[in-house]
This record gives sequence, C-alpha cells and structure tokens, in this order.
Amino acid sequence: MTVQVPLVDLDRQTEEIRADVEAGWSGVLERSAFILGSQVADFEASFARFCEARFCIGVANGTDAIELALRAAGVGRGNEVLIPANTFIATALAVLRAGAEARLVDCDPATYLMDQGEAVARLNRKSRAVVPVHLFGQIAPGDDLITVPDLVMIEDAAQAQGARRHGRAIGSFGIAAATSFYPGKNLGAFGDAGAIVTNDPELAKKVSALRNWGSTEKYHHPEVGFNSRLDTLQAVVLSAKLARLTQWNEERVKAASLYDQMIDDRAKPPITLPGNDHVFHLYVIEVDDRDTVMAKMQQAGIGVGVHYPVPIHLQGALGHLGHKVGDFPNTERAAQRMLSLPLFPGITESEQEQVVEALFAAIG
Repeated sequence: MTVQVPLVDLDRQTEEIRADVEAGWSGVLERSAFILGSQVADFEASFARFCEARFCIGVANGTDAIELALRAAGVGRGNEVLIPANTFIATALAVLRAGAEARLVDCDPATYLMDQGEAVARLNRKSRAVVPVHLFGQIAPGDDLITVPDLVMIEDAAQAQGARRHGRAIGSFGIAAATSFYPGKNLGAFGDAGAIVTNDPELAKKVSALRNWGSTEKYHHPEVGFNSRLDTLQAVVLSAKLARLTQWNEERVKAASLYDQMIDDRAKPPITLPGNDHVFHLYVIEVDDRDTVMAKMQQAGIGVGVHYPVPIHLQGALGHLGHKVGDFPNTERAAQRMLSLPLFPGITESEQEQVVEALFAAIG
C-alpha cells in the first residue's frame, strides 16, 4: 500500500524551519549549554507572551507538565482529581503519579469535551482539582468549575496551542495550563518536551524547583523534586516553530473549513463550541461501522487514525477504579465511531479531495 495522504506530514514543517534550527543548534554547540541554556529562557518568554501568561516553565514532556502543576498546586495523596473519560491515558497517569486519584467524567456527545454539568455533579468532599482536556484543538468549558471553592483547575492544553475561548488563551481559566510539545502537536518539538504556563508567581516558582530536583540554587534541595527539564536543543526547535504557529493554525482552520464544505450527512463533522476559536489539532468525524471505513481508507492510501479506540476507564492501568463497560456511554460510543482525517499545515485541496473521495467510497 502506498500512502497518498498521511495523517500528519511533519516533513513539510521541518523543511520550512530547517535553516533556523540549524543556525540555532550551531549556537548551542558553540556554547555547549545543553541544559537550561539561554535559548530555553528565550522560548519560555516567547511562549508565555503567545499565551498571554506571565510565566512559562519548560519541562521534559506533557505528562510531567500535568503532574508537576498538580504537585505545585498542593494536589496529592487523599485528593481526587476530575478528568474526562475521553482523553489520552497520560492525563490519568499524571494524576496517579502525583499521588491523587482520578475521578472520571463522561464527555459531551456533540463536542467530545468533558461534560461540565456531570463534572459538577460528581464533586465530593475529596475533590481537590479538575483537569479539563482541551481536546482536538478547542478549549473545554469550565465556567461552572472555576467558581467552586477550593477546587484547583489545571488545563490539559496539549492539543490546543493557540486556541481561545471568549477571546481568552490557554492558561487563563485555571491556575495553570500544562501542554505537550510531542512532535505531532500544533507546536511540536523534535522529540519529547512540555511546559506549564501560569499567571501565578508562587506556582511558577514551585514548578521551576520541582523540575530541577526541587532546587532553585545549585546543591540546595529543600524539597523532593524531579529531573524534568526542557533541553536547549528542543527549545531552539520550538522557537522556530512558534514563530510560524499562528500561520500554521490558520492553515489548519482553513483546511477544516474545506472539509466541512465537502463532507455531507454520510458522516458527522466536528462541532465547534460557541465562543471557541478552534485550532484543529485533529479533524475528527463520526461514521457508522468505523473500523471497516478506516480499513478501506487505509487500503486506499489515506492515513486515517482513531483518537481513542479504548476509553481510559477500560484500560488496565485504571482497573483499580472498578469501572465497567457502560459506565461512560458517550465516551464508549465515541470510541467506536470517531475517525481522524488527515489535517496538517500545508495539506493541499487536492489531497483533501482524495481523502473525502476515499471516505465516501469506504462508506458506500
């Protein structure tokens, strides 16, 4: 099988930033400042400005970002953290690694985002935090949760770099937002990387220490910390991509709009929540007999995917929660019907026409 249209094409991005990255890496090699070099601080300042936040702290990956943000906010053993059942496993694992317990919430069947009303209903005396996931490129609603006394909100913004809700950017709803810079994200590194953005100076100070063995002064470690730092080489890559992120997000939105025009009622296109500026990390549709449609499209050379085929409440890693099939019906239904179509900066109209033609041929 020859892949005609990939799900994600990183080669086009890489070629666009190659000269900037090579020049930046040359500077790193000259200084040999591979850990927390000046380029890390430069990127942190730039990404904070992009998110209209006061602080950005780079870390090793997105899972660490959620965990360290929770720890810095005082969330841990004996606490429950509400998270959506419809998310990648990393959201749940970060909660467990922080020492807290995950309390799952079903998704809204229209947007796949965490059902805010159900989240409020599931609050109890152990509830200490909520981690809404800004899934597929749009910000999850959380107005009813922000106002709950003593409930900390940490946004999982790994799929929503550049998204806005009612004009506000990630990190402006909770005490912090955690993000991943995994290569396939809207803003992706050349490996694993992540960050926390926040307007809270105390939380920023705590995260800065936690990522560096609990230290802000060399050889002085007043608390237990971790080795989770954004390395300088990745900071160079991220800075080069950040300079183009607004344009790339605009290209994603334009491509999503074209899909909207071409897809008819044989498939359900994604729904953007009112007030949201969607940046389309993924373009996710719903179809009947999804697995058959996916197989036929892949045979036709179209790189489709599924996010996510096994809900996290049915994963062995969360088996101790005691959930079973039927506990989160909207999430389970979505897991059986969702299909991610190719979408990335630089995708051509011709490629999108191929995708839709293959989609309708597969549907029959």
